[in-house]
Amino acid sequence: MDRERIKKAVIEILLAIGEDPKRSGLEETPDRVARMYEDIFGGDRQDVAEVLGRAHELEHDEMVIVKDIHFHTMCEHHMLPFFGVCHIAYIPDNKRIVGISKLARIVDIFSKRLQVQEHFTTEIADAIMKHVRPKGVAVVVKARHMCMEMRGVRKPGASTITSVVRGIFRSDIRTREEFLRLID
Repeated sequence: MDRERIKKAVIEILLAIGEDPKRSGLEETPDRVARMYEDIFGGDRQDVAEVLGRAHELEHDEMVIVKDIHFHTMCEHHMLPFFGVCHIAYIPDNKRIVGISKLARIVDIFSKRLQVQEHFTTEIADAIMKHVRPKGVAVVVKARHMCMEMRGVRKPGASTITSVVRGIFRSDIRTREEFLRLID
């Protein structure tokens, strides 16, 4: 990430909105924003395969759910935050389980990118299918979008829910319904 270029861009934005980048309170803003961007957009520099690649062998072929994984990310349309919770379920195959903290870690990795919620949800599900190779995976994301609350339609508290199901969660309605009941 190019910190100096970000700092220059922030100065240009401040000037464009009629602010003085040299005034007290704004002098360090370009550097603070550049450092913040390194953090909140650093997901592309993290390897999902490394996180999910370390599976454990265990005779378990029932559903594993991690729910209420809190996240915040940035919408690619307005560069405003959206935030909420992610629920993930998978059914192990071939005696392969992954540490539950790894599921929360991939949510963190994918949240550190510019994106739309639909893509965020799909990326999480597809990464688990690819690297853990379970019988199936289900991901539900519920989020509030600041572009809906601060601008445009201005609907505070409105939430958006997206879901992605793969494998047995797609082919077996009972499995999908069990997951949805358990996260409710």
